Amino acid sequence: MRLRFSRRECLAGGVALAALGTEATAESSLHGIDNGATLIGARDRAGIELSGDWAYSVDPYRDGLNGFHGASAGLGHRRFDDIDVDAYTQAHPNALFEYDMARAARARLPSAWMGHAPELRRYVGLMWYQRTFTVEGPVRGRAFIHVEGANYRTVVYVNGARVGGHEGGFTPFACEATTHLRTGENQITLAVDSEPSPETIPPPVTDWENYGGVTRPLRVVLTPETFIDDAWARLTRDGALAFSMRLNGPRVRGRRVRARIPALGVTVRGRTGEDGCWHAETPAPPELRRWSPQSPTLYQVVFETTDDALSDRVGFRTVETRGEDILLNGEPIFLRGICLHEEEIGEAPVRNMTPEAAERLLRIAKDDLHCNFVRLAHYPHTETTVRLADEIGLMVWSEIPVYWRIDWESAETLTTARRMLAENIQRDRNRAAIILWSVGNETPLSEARNSFMQTLVADARRLDDSRLITAALLTNRTEEHGRPLITIDDPLAQSLDVLGVNTYNGWYSDDALSALPSIAWRSRLGKPMVFSEFGADALAGFHDPDLMRKFSEEFQADYYRQTLAMSESIGFLRGLSPWILKDFRSPRRQHPIYQEGWNRKGLISQTGVRKQAFAVLSEHYRQRANG
Repeated sequence: MRLRFSRRECLAGGVALAALGTEATAESSLHGIDNGATLIGARDRAGIELSGDWAYSVDPYRDGLNGFHGASAGLGHRRFDDIDVDAYTQAHPNALFEYDMARAARARLPSAWMGHAPELRRYVGLMWYQRTFTVEGPVRGRAFIHVEGANYRTVVYVNGARVGGHEGGFTPFACEATTHLRTGENQITLAVDSEPSPETIPPPVTDWENYGGVTRPLRVVLTPETFIDDAWARLTRDGALAFSMRLNGPRVRGRRVRARIPALGVTVRGRTGEDGCWHAETPAPPELRRWSPQSPTLYQVVFETTDDALSDRVGFRTVETRGEDILLNGEPIFLRGICLHEEEIGEAPVRNMTPEAAERLLRIAKDDLHCNFVRLAHYPHTETTVRLADEIGLMVWSEIPVYWRIDWESAETLTTARRMLAENIQRDRNRAAIILWSVGNETPLSEARNSFMQTLVADARRLDDSRLITAALLTNRTEEHGRPLITIDDPLAQSLDVLGVNTYNGWYSDDALSALPSIAWRSRLGKPMVFSEFGADALAGFHDPDLMRKFSEEFQADYYRQTLAMSESIGFLRGLSPWILKDFRSPRRQHPIYQEGWNRKGLISQTGVRKQAFAVLSEHYRQRANG
């Protein structure tokens, strides 16, 4: 299915997400994915919290969806039925049930299921979750089940009825449940399948933990019948405040709307068009304070209709390029960054990024490493993290998991990637901290790949004209005049604003560390480049100052010294985001002494112990920050 674009869709020319999904062909399908409302600002709307205690049931053979002969699951296996199994079997003693969700094991969500029980540490497949919640009186308006993130495919049932589904582990979705709710007790069931395939994004082979389950908050969200589904405020590069809004419901045409910034005395009014969209611009007042890492100023912005209102804390800034420079608010900047995975500090992370867990990571980056920038790899991180970056003043690279070797030939995979990109951008367009949208990481060259990625770049530009587009590219290494020469010749680079490059010379090569500063870099594109990754593994506490073997803290520290020295000689380099702040789980990494299932390229261990390289990078950034 091809995406459909129009000038008025999705606020200034984007994707109408509700039109992108494909309906399920059968009740038993997890692959029939449909998208509901965008529901920007869902956290701040009235509703019912669903995070907390849930029953769960492992279903490795998907018996709850399909019988073993291929037919739909029978009564005794369907976990989503609105039924009290114990009461039913008392009334029908001959009935056979091989589940009972009311008596099943329980766990707290959000949390990856590896934290539910030791035997689920390596489980990949289908998991059922179920709980009840209470609705006090008839629903006035509309009700949605809003899930901020569940990995990977999810189908949602309310009181036994399928209300929607979603593909993708890192972006939010909403399923309308208005007609399925009842006064009093209601049952909600989620079928979450974490198993990847060659068609999924990301693909089966990655370098991080899969973390199957519901890993971000979820709730019932209540709205008016016609409500503000999407709202966006930003500062244009020519100095205007721009406001966009889209309504969702039966009465979207010709509705009175307005946007206000009370602290600046700004009010803009208008009416929606035929499609329920509205856009307006007004000159920014001279007293507007622009957002920056040094001064992360946020303003309360209120979007209103006669039936609905949304408010958000929004920062206003411009970001653009000029030749080989990146400009923030018209001034050249150097990105002093670090990469992050969405994984909390601790011996047994379960990808439950509470505000406290997210702030701990970001504060280490900002306050101790002297960063002004983080790369959130390799997928959209939780809204919690992005909002905190807004508050404390960290610029952000945000990325979708188009990673390594996905199925470039599949139209279905391309549709999924486009939907993920749209969901990511729409969720976070109001976050001033985000300056870069990335469309992928280390994707090998081919004609099919080039076409796939060019489509994503074009989508990103339609969805958001206020940010820069990047990707982490592969490079070409040769020799010239007896010294290594690395050239950026990826055809995708022509379409990008900023060139991201991952370099691991001296780690995934046998280069002597002392030789790294002599490596030459070349680009004929006249664009800024960021070292989106570089790094070396070290086991915290392993020291080898004499031999300087790989995996020692000494090797990692010297690797940083020499790579940073190399970076100083690259005239078009405008940023660094080394790999990575914290050691993170990765099934690929199985050295029995140094790794044991962890990628050890962190500057701190999984428990927060700082390695020698931490001080090397911190001092380098301190000097850069001080000029």
